[in-house]
Amino acid sequence: MAAPLLEVDDLQVVFPSKEGAVRAVNGVSFALYRDEVLGIIGESGCGKSVTALAILGILPPAARVTGGAVRYYRAGGMVTITAEARASETLKHIRRNDLSMIFQEPMTSFSPVHTIGNQIMEAIGMTDESLRLPKRRRRRELAERAAALLRRVGLTDPDILTAYPHHLSGGMRQRAMIAMAVACEPRILIADEPTTALDVTLQAQALNLMLEMRRSMGMAVILVTHDLGVIAEVAERVAVMYLGRVVETAPVGALFARPQHPYTRALLASIPRLTGPIAALEPIRGMVPSPYDLPSGCSFHTRCDEFAPGRCDRQTPAVVAAGAGQAVACLRRVPGAAS
Repeated sequence: MAAPLLEVDDLQVVFPSKEGAVRAVNGVSFALYRDEVLGIIGESGCGKSVTALAILGILPPAARVTGGAVRYYRAGGMVTITAEARASETLKHIRRNDLSMIFQEPMTSFSPVHTIGNQIMEAIGMTDESLRLPKRRRRRELAERAAALLRRVGLTDPDILTAYPHHLSGGMRQRAMIAMAVACEPRILIADEPTTALDVTLQAQALNLMLEMRRSMGMAVILVTHDLGVIAEVAERVAVMYLGRVVETAPVGALFARPQHPYTRALLASIPRLTGPIAALEPIRGMVPSPYDLPSGCSFHTRCDEFAPGRCDRQTPAVVAAGAGQAVACLRRVPGAAS
């Protein structure tokens, strides 16, 4: 496979607290390649969003990167994002030009006291340093570009430029958020649960719009979601996360046809079926362990139907190859392991 565009290598992120340290990300590794859509899936609290924030270098002040690295490969050479200060000029340049993010809830991501047009214009102005024009001409140029971006995402009403976020519907805000995220024509777009607050029809529209922008701009996309249906529709490759770890990676077709990790199989078994005989849903048994008291060994062993006492609760599984393009962190999949 070609050289990666982005590489997350054994990333570890800890949130200190009075109750103890929370290992939100506990050794995550994956790579993103040019022009691909990588899906990251898992239950709420598994570390998906924290991983996305670490890639952009915008973790909350309380968070600490205690190990591993995020490496971004650009034309001028490799940059280790996790080694840069949050406000370093290198990171600011990367966030202005190369990496962008669509956040979960546009209503809280947009400034409530600035118009949609002003916020998109600011994003364009920070990116395009060639706009060294007299103030009035520069503002007119920025407004024209912002209006063109909004038209491109289906918001054709010119009044939207002067509207505030609370004036727009949820679907319109999401489209405006996509327009602002792609204003810099990034090389990598991170979409963190971009359809969570939308109904089914608007979800499809938002996803189709994001993919159209990705094709026209040649972006790579990291899609963070808990929705397997969205993954099946959009992603080309998938990383499955559980309790801060990646437990399986696979091409999307292989993941649905031949899931290797017990957690992945349990996730797929819990999806309602629209075809075939009616059957009871199979929920994953047990509860997600407390982040303050993570289980020893394999983090999924407390809920796993394939649990091997004395082994799964003592050994932390390494990631091993499991077929064409697939890798899995499961002791049952190690060559020679008991079945």
